[in-house]
Amino acid sequence: MRRFVLSLISSALVAALPFAASASEDLAKKAGCTACHAANKKVIGPSNADVAAKYKGNAKAEEMLLAKVKQGGSGVWGPVPMPPHPALSDADGKAIIKWILAAK
Repeated sequence: MRRFVLSLISSALVAALPFAASASEDLAKKAGCTACHAANKKVIGPSNADVAAKYKGNAKAEEMLLAKVKQGGSGVWGPVPMPPHPALSDADGKAIIKWILAAK
């Protein structure tokens, strides 16, 4: 019985993952991220998958990327600058960045 209950809980958590991803994707759209970034192809800025690959295993990536998003910047991915997004809340920014870093 215990295994059955654990299996049900695990299934429910896995089923909820797409909703978490879509909530973060909605935040990214609302913040304007998707105007310059796409899941798997370069638009103006790098793809989410390229960002995830570049920062894979970097324990400070979330913190550094949140600062980069809020302050803007250039030079990491080419000459086109990313405009700052100072009005983006830390909570929303972290959710978006976690979603991007999970991209494949």
